[in-house]
Amino acid sequence: MIGLAYLGALLVSIGGIALLDRAHRLAFWSDWRLSAACVGIGVAAFLAWDLAGLALGIFARGDSPHMTGILLAPELPIEEVGFLTLLCYTALAAWRAFDRWVAERRGAAPGASRPSSGSAPGASSGTGVTGRTGPTPDAPGATGAAGGAR
Repeated sequence: MIGLAYLGALLVSIGGIALLDRAHRLAFWSDWRLSAACVGIGVAAFLAWDLAGLALGIFARGDSPHMTGILLAPELPIEEVGFLTLLCYTALAAWRAFDRWVAERRGAAPGASRPSSGSAPGASSGTGVTGRTGPTPDAPGATGAAGGAR
């Protein structure tokens, strides 16, 4: 049972990141295809890095009673995939949270277009009940129903 401790801790940690992701719609709950590609490519790249390091004798598997002992390749424990998944998922969620935070500090939603240079800071967008944008009918410079100037 103690041999599953590290793998279990990794899975619990991935679950914690997934809960944060779901609560804030950071990665998989925002765009699951792109997020899966990002995490998958990251894990694959790091696994290739690990395999190259193992082949060159730079890396070696350490012994621990907390690991399962299941190897995917010589000196490559299954826990390494869990760790790399946690690493890539955490980095992606942190990047998306940081990107959102920066966009909110600048006053726009992430990925939203910037307001035109003619609008004053804090000005109303002019969106009414109809959902149309632009000046409201009683705003200065608005046109009447016939499209002429007032």
